[in-house]
Amino acid sequence: MRTGGHGVRLLTRLFGVSALAGALAAGLVVPIAGFVGVASEAVVDTLRSLPKALNSRPADVGTRILAADGSLIANLYEENRVPVGLDKVAPVMRQAIISTEDSRFYQHGAIDLQGTMRALIRNHTQGTEQGGSSITQQYVKLTLLENARTPAEQRAATAPTYQRKLVELRYAIAVEQQQSKDQILDGYLNLANFGDGAYGVQSAAQHYFGVNAADLSLPEAAMLAGLAKNPSGYDPVTHPAQATDRRATVIQRMLQLGVISLAEANSALRSPVIDLSQMHLVPNGCGNSAFPFYCEYVVSKLLANPALGATVAVRDQYLKTGGLTIRTSLDPRIQAAAQKSIDEHSKPTDNTIAALTVVQPGTGLVKAMVQSTPYGEGRHETAYNYNVEKSYAGGYGGFQNGSTMKAFTIAAAIQQGIPIDYKIDSPKQIDLSMVPFRTCTGWTRDQNYQPKNSLKSGNFTMVDGARYSVNTYFLQLSRKTGLCAPATIAAKLGMYNAQTLQPLEQVVSFTLGVGYVTPLMLSNAYATFAARGVYCEPLLVTSVIDQNGKYLSTPAQSCKQAIEPWVADGVNRVLSAVMQPGGTGGNLKFGSWDLAGKTGTINQNLAVWFSGYSPNLAAAAVVADATPPYTNLIGQTLDGQTISDPTGSGTAGPIWETAMRGALEGLPRDHFTAPPSRVLGSLGP
Repeated sequence: MRTGGHGVRLLTRLFGVSALAGALAAGLVVPIAGFVGVASEAVVDTLRSLPKALNSRPADVGTRILAADGSLIANLYEENRVPVGLDKVAPVMRQAIISTEDSRFYQHGAIDLQGTMRALIRNHTQGTEQGGSSITQQYVKLTLLENARTPAEQRAATAPTYQRKLVELRYAIAVEQQQSKDQILDGYLNLANFGDGAYGVQSAAQHYFGVNAADLSLPEAAMLAGLAKNPSGYDPVTHPAQATDRRATVIQRMLQLGVISLAEANSALRSPVIDLSQMHLVPNGCGNSAFPFYCEYVVSKLLANPALGATVAVRDQYLKTGGLTIRTSLDPRIQAAAQKSIDEHSKPTDNTIAALTVVQPGTGLVKAMVQSTPYGEGRHETAYNYNVEKSYAGGYGGFQNGSTMKAFTIAAAIQQGIPIDYKIDSPKQIDLSMVPFRTCTGWTRDQNYQPKNSLKSGNFTMVDGARYSVNTYFLQLSRKTGLCAPATIAAKLGMYNAQTLQPLEQVVSFTLGVGYVTPLMLSNAYATFAARGVYCEPLLVTSVIDQNGKYLSTPAQSCKQAIEPWVADGVNRVLSAVMQPGGTGGNLKFGSWDLAGKTGTINQNLAVWFSGYSPNLAAAAVVADATPPYTNLIGQTLDGQTISDPTGSGTAGPIWETAMRGALEGLPRDHFTAPPSRVLGSLGP
């Protein structure tokens, strides 16, 4: 045993601890510089400045993003934590943590003088380091660390100084006056770090053993209790021997205290410390989601919602720590049908990309979003979402969409009283060089423009013009309607340049494709025709609920009558002809469904489209070159096969058709409403 000066210093420290505890408990401050070896004025100032109560904010809890049916899409968290009440923690777990960390927890106050003095004696006489902190003190430390937001606050919460320990002691006394022992233990078990990204006893139980905290067994509880002291050093995955030894120490301590029997201890010691097959990893972030592109787009919408915070940085922090439950519009059944179609008709190794979005008419709910290139940073992977606008880092910004724009010229013509039997002589090629076209602000011309038809030419009605996608018909029709009318209708239906986020240009070739649009944008615009002219803003986030069950403000469903119902009915009648035998979409018609749609091919075959709908669902599919410098699809690959003749119906159409077949399965066979006779003209019944 050490004597002399060492003994004097030990007695001084023992006396100091006792005196300090009494002073702090009484709310007094005494000069103790000689005891702690720091400037007493600094300690005095620190203690005097402390509030009388420990103010704690709610612990960081991850957010869950859910599909429409409540299934999980993704977790977003900084700390994987699922808070539970003490009644949801197995008694053996409570016994294990108390036995190990603070066996006299229910007998002493905020400071365990007996334990602290015992630790001081052992540390001094045996040269070891043994902690003397009570569970209440540890709870205070965890709370202060949890409250820390800046690097400076985090350093202060973990600084190896007597001043920090004094702060914790003072707060511990306040906590013991404010909370019951059970409340303190509850808080400690929910804040504690159990290693490998698991915070709180519930997350730890699920992570290591695949069970709830209420169902922990003795060996499981002992291992978790052992982790609390040094989560990384006793990690059962990376340090199994150390974890086994530490668990044995906990079990022996429980036996020593009479908490468990010898038989129970021996049985627990014989069990494996961990079964890796039972470990449950909680994936974090959209990148680990089954639907990463949809998930990231949802997060981009949430980060733009001021109800979640004043700035993007605050919203991002809240999303990862606020314990929110976010319900989305994604329908797993429809998503699966869309993904199955992508998998059947494309491969990640293709030169081209394929993408498709499904929207519900009359609601704007985005039911599915898929693409052929998987999420990631490796070869044949991408972080780009090919379905959405360039509004966030992952948004690709669309593709030119070709003749799918003819639908808006059809709507403009019907709106102006032009019946769908209106005939125009449509030659193989037409010279529109310097021919004036009326815009919303004046006139526009193309100096040298001599467009051609791809399939048929002749004297066609609007119905046959759409059926065969006759370019020269619709260019002449758009000159008659003017460019302002179809451009205005397109804008009302949510069409804009997905690259610049500006209105589509009113150019002579508007009806044959203009700007850059996305599958989401086009499917939702066509959904407006299906909904008899009711346009709805695309909606992905349907609700956001905080930890207390309170609904936070989110953009609500926003729908309006964008075009008259009879105009939409006329468009549906014209685009239904596309799906009839001989039409460009004739091979895509299936079952007895009412279907309408339109093909689209852009110059030099850089992209091909098919956008179509039933009264129930609308979808747009695109196949394109998405790798600069963009080249013709001819000679590139889709589904591992070389493309020789890229078309909207033959290349993008099968993706749309297979997806819609699966998506519509089980839904009612609703029908389009017949347009009035003034719209039909001679084509009426």
